[in-house]
Amino acid sequence: MAIEIAVESPLQDDVRTLVSELNEALMALTPREFCHHLTVEQMADGSTTVFVAREDGQAVGCGALKRHGDGIGEVKRMYTRPSHRGRRIGALIVEQIEALARREELGQLVLETGDRHPAAWTVYERAGFRRCGPILDYPDTQWSVFYEKKLA
Repeated sequence: MAIEIAVESPLQDDVRTLVSELNEALMALTPREFCHHLTVEQMADGSTTVFVAREDGQAVGCGALKRHGDGIGEVKRMYTRPSHRGRRIGALIVEQIEALARREELGQLVLETGDRHPAAWTVYERAGFRRCGPILDYPDTQWSVFYEKKLA
């Protein structure tokens, strides 16, 4: 069974369900006030491109590129269903995000993830991201881990 990744609207019911699962998973590990979620409506605006991973038509993973000023792209809303973990789906989505950022000539990718997400750290570090200090306007808290990757 092949995984297919494509740019899609986050406003589809199955993608909404996927994002809801992501939110539940994050809030189980991080206090609500330190979760920095985009809603599916925010993900649908023109500054964000959403990638959806599907297997046999079923949405099994997602991730997004949110564009900021000064050539900065942010990796957001990364999630793979537990039933599909260990199959490099997150890595494939990050590759797609990076490829789009490079086509758009962004100079840097950044991201914020939780302090209790070692599997996510592995995905990002294998993709060449390095830990850094706080990015964009995120607060520097014990709940956040920040990464960056220079593209230029």
